[in-house]
Amino acid sequence: MKLNFLIAQIISAKNFDNFSALELRAAFLVLQEDKSLCPIEARRFCYTELIKLVRRNWLKKIKSNKTGAVSYKKTALFNAGKILSEPKSSMTEKSDLLHRSEKVEAPLLRRLNRYKKELLINFGELEEYQQLSKVHPELNEQLQSKYNQAREQNSALLGKIKAIENLLIQ
Repeated sequence: MKLNFLIAQIISAKNFDNFSALELRAAFLVLQEDKSLCPIEARRFCYTELIKLVRRNWLKKIKSNKTGAVSYKKTALFNAGKILSEPKSSMTEKSDLLHRSEKVEAPLLRRLNRYKKELLINFGELEEYQQLSKVHPELNEQLQSKYNQAREQNSALLGKIKAIENLLIQ
């Protein structure tokens, strides 16, 4: 199975489970190097990648009876090691950057990757606050402040990611 390496990285994250196609697309757009990518095209691409994993029974598609919202959950067959060991054809841009990296770019790439991982963790945190708010409406005020803090952290991380990417593009 040929799967986009960036999609595989996002889905393989331990905290990335029970997610929607839109959440996957958001993470993909944030982590994708190509800033000219249209969100509609990205959604279609991510959905195509999700279908591959559902057909292989590595993800289960779950539709909510109440809202009709669709989410995806990793199954027992899900194998992060196997997904990440697939050919990395989509990593050509990153490998080009690594080849040119000497003294400055290598530390910048490490920092960039660290920020991207933090951003994925924060997406999980935001999702959990939303779920907790639905389950415990009496905690809405406390959860809303924590949710807002996490969103501010995401904004700061996005700014850091953009700054480093701008440096690397030059």
